[in-house]
Parts: sequence; C-alpha cells; structure tokens
Amino acid sequence: MSVLVFGHRNPDTDAICSALAYADLLRRTTRPDAVACCCGPPNKRTEYVLERAGLAAPRIVMDVRPQVEDVCRREVVTASFGDAFHEAYERMKAHDLRAIPVVDADRRVVGVLSVLHLMELFFTDAADATRARTVETSLEKVRTVLGGTFLNVQEPERRDRLLVMVGAMSAEGFTDRMRKYPRENLVVVCGDRPTIQLPAIEQGVRAIVVTGGFTLSAGLVELAKARGVSVIQSPYDTVNTTLRLKSSQFVDPVVATDVITLPGRATVAEARPQVERATQPVFPVVGDDGRLIGLAFKTDVINPPRPRLVLVDHNELDQAVPGADEAEIVEVLDHHRLGGGLKSTQPIRFVNEPVGSTCTLVARQFRAAGLVPEPGIALCMASGIISDTLNLRSPTTTDVDRDILGWLETLCPVTLEQYAREFFEIGSALRSSAPADVVREDCKEFTEQGTRFSISQIEETGFDLFWERKDELRTALEEHARRQRLDFCALLVTDVVTNGSLLLLSRESDAWEDVNYPRLDRGLYSLENIVSRKKQLLPLITRLIQAEHA
Repeated sequence: MSVLVFGHRNPDTDAICSALAYADLLRRTTRPDAVACCCGPPNKRTEYVLERAGLAAPRIVMDVRPQVEDVCRREVVTASFGDAFHEAYERMKAHDLRAIPVVDADRRVVGVLSVLHLMELFFTDAADATRARTVETSLEKVRTVLGGTFLNVQEPERRDRLLVMVGAMSAEGFTDRMRKYPRENLVVVCGDRPTIQLPAIEQGVRAIVVTGGFTLSAGLVELAKARGVSVIQSPYDTVNTTLRLKSSQFVDPVVATDVITLPGRATVAEARPQVERATQPVFPVVGDDGRLIGLAFKTDVINPPRPRLVLVDHNELDQAVPGADEAEIVEVLDHHRLGGGLKSTQPIRFVNEPVGSTCTLVARQFRAAGLVPEPGIALCMASGIISDTLNLRSPTTTDVDRDILGWLETLCPVTLEQYAREFFEIGSALRSSAPADVVREDCKEFTEQGTRFSISQIEETGFDLFWERKDELRTALEEHARRQRLDFCALLVTDVVTNGSLLLLSRESDAWEDVNYPRLDRGLYSLENIVSRKKQLLPLITRLIQAEHA
C-alpha cells in the first residue's frame, strides 16, 4: 500500500507544493511508493505554479477511509450456471479458495458456490439409491470431465437427468435391472465387456461410457449409430470414470442465491457490521453498475490494512483529510502550532519548526540529503515559500526561509522577483470565485476552549473587489458556519501590496469589544500590519476566546 503525502483540507499553494516536493524527496530516498495527494482541486494561483513548473497536480483524494473496493481481491475466479462440479472445484483448488461467486453472462452476481455446497451434489439423498445414481448434466460435460472421446454422439449439449449404471454383474442380471429404468435416462459404464455393451445398445440407452481406454467393435459402433446411442471412450478405469462422471453434474441446484453483495464504493466501516453478522464464506464486491469487480473475505473487511499518511503543512486532525483518524500517520512535517487529536501507536518522525513555509522545511531536507531537486520541484518549493511568506514580507518569515529561497533561486528556471509579482497578480479569488468558494479556498478549522471556528485567508492586490462583495461574503461565512456547525467563521483578506488585512466575521461575541483594531462595519475590522493567520490572527482570536471563558 502506497504512502500518501497530504496537505490540509482546502489546500493552499504551500500545502500542495510541499506535498508534491516531499513525495518526490521520499521517492528518491526512503519511500519509493510515496504519492502526493490533496483534499481538493488547486486554486488558480496553485494551478499557475504547476503549469510554470511543468508538474501534474497531486492525486485528489477526498476521504482516506478504505472502501471495500480498496481491500477486495481483484483477480476473481467465478462460476456460472451450467458449469460442472469438476470445473468449479478445479478453479477453487487452483486458487486455494473455499467459495467463489456465481455470475451471469453480464458478470452480475447471481449467487455463491462453496466447497460445502459442492459436496451436497455427492452426498445428498445417499439413502435413495435412484437419487444417488442420478446426475444432471450433458454428454458434452461428461466427455469434458473425463477427457474422453465421442465414438458416436447424439445431442451432446442437451441437459439430461442421467441415471448411472455400472456394468459389473452378469449380463443377464444387468439386463434385467436395466429394463426397470427409462432407457432414455440411462448411462452404462463398463469396460471391455461386449456382453454388457450389446444389450445396452439394443435397449437404446442414452449413452455408453467405455472405460480403461477400450473401444467398441466396429459392428457395435454401427449398431449404436443405428439405435441413437451415444458412446464415450474414457481413459480412466471404471471406478474413477464413475466418480468423474458424477462430478460432471451441473452446480445449479446447490448455488446459494440468497447472498450479500458489497458495494465497492461503500466504506469498510459501513460494510463491517453486515459482514460480521453474516455466515457467508465470501462476499462478492460489485461496482456502481452491479457487475462483479472483486471478492472480499471477512478478514478483509473486519481487519483491513490502514492507509499510511504523511501530513505536511498541518498537524491537527480537524484539518486533515477525512478518515485520517482511522489511518496510520507515519510522519508529520509542519510549521504551525501543535493541535489536538493526533495520536500514534508507535514513535513517528515529527518535524515542526517556526519557519514561514513548509516548503522551506522540505527544501532544507533536500539540501541536507545532498540531493538537488529538479527545476520544476525547485520552483514548486519556491512558490510555497513565496505564497506563505508574501515573498518574504510576512512577519512569519525567518532567516531560514530567506536562505532556502536564495538557494532555490539558483535552481529555478525563472527570476523569482518577477515570478512573485506574476504569482500574486493571478487568480484573485474575489474576481473569479463564488462567495462560498472564496470562504472554502484556504480554510482551516480550529477548536479552542470548546469553541469551534474556521479562518479562511485570501491574498489580493488591493481591497476594491472586497468592498463590492462584502455583503455576499458575510452571507457565505454565515452559511458556512451553519453548514459545518461552527461557532463562527472568519475571512482574512490580505493586501500583498500594503501588508495589511481586513477581517470579516460571521458572528461577533462580546469579547470582540476588546479588539484594539478599528471596527468598520458589523463583523468587519481593519487589521493594519496583520498578514499571518497562524502567527498573528490565530493567537489574537485564541486570547479573545480564552478571555470570554475566563
């Protein structure tokens, strides 16, 4: 199972670029199966970065909770109505299975066939001699199972209820017994015994099976043709021929048709209660079109392998991809505060440093490992630093960020100063996105003193568009808070030119009266020199909540 490298939900440029770059570093060092992922599509600015860097976007994965199709066996052995016991059993034996799904011509599941079901064909009604001798099959199935040859055949594909008689007694006694049964249902099994073969042909039985590789005389073959008696030559002795003939019967009567199928897209957690209660040996897995796509065993669903995750640019489960709480977190690389909820069953690599960008930490690991990133990866990491530090103007910027960005510039195929200007001019969320998308674009959720809230942040070149859309943005914040069941939502609109921000809130509490920033309107504040969500705004909101609960 691959290691999935994830940024936070509603990913920004640093989250996506650090995931791409760190997955590349891991593939070149310790984890060749690392895959960069994200919880949603890149925003316009990040799309610009990927295009300039010549990189594909990370794989979009909205939930890492394993689905049934993730844990089922894809190479599926099946049976169908009309298969012989021997055919189905050989498939099970070859793949070490005790049960297989039964499908129709469109691969839709019609039942399950188990070894126990097959045994019923041999041992049910053993006390009834006639029933025990009856085999529902076709002569073509008999020939196939025996690996035999037709010396004469009539309607080989016809389904028959055959009564098997072994010619192992005197000719007179056998003839008397044979006459007690309908001749059109009789199959006579014998070796090189013309005294049995002749009366059987004269009687007009359905078929004669000649065992031991023997054949009929030319005269008896002609007589069989004249009487419409099929003749099969078997390479096996009489005992083994009889057993194989019995194993040629159709599986149809013993197929369990009342079976549970599992939707491939159902989560393992959703399927587990149903599987735990069932006595079914295997569980066919079907796609959205109802066709078979795999086979699941109880252990696959009850105790599935957990996905392995590397978290970058976050360490709080509330911000992680849905299902991360059920996954195995193997590593964290971040530059934010420590949040709650993250646990591990064993020690993991956890890097958390107060730098301006997670891409700074990734690039530093490249350099420490003596590895030179490809130009596209270098530009990708530089973009994450430029985005998160507002091109080194944010108060979160450190000397480490400056040093690393200088190193990356020597590896990038562009001049970073000009590139940074283009980066911030492209993809204005206020110009191109609906209000709800603006709120979700770079949104992180937090919990403090039992208060759940979110902070979204966008960067603009000036506030003109904000003033035009202020009211609809406030409505979108209120709706987002209601939908996500949050106590309040905040939107920080940062002007990358003046290094100041506007803060819009879905709801204000009494604690906001203590904010030492100008209040411009209901739930709207001017925050001069505030540009960092993690280092400036979040601590401010945290202090207000703590004071409110004091």
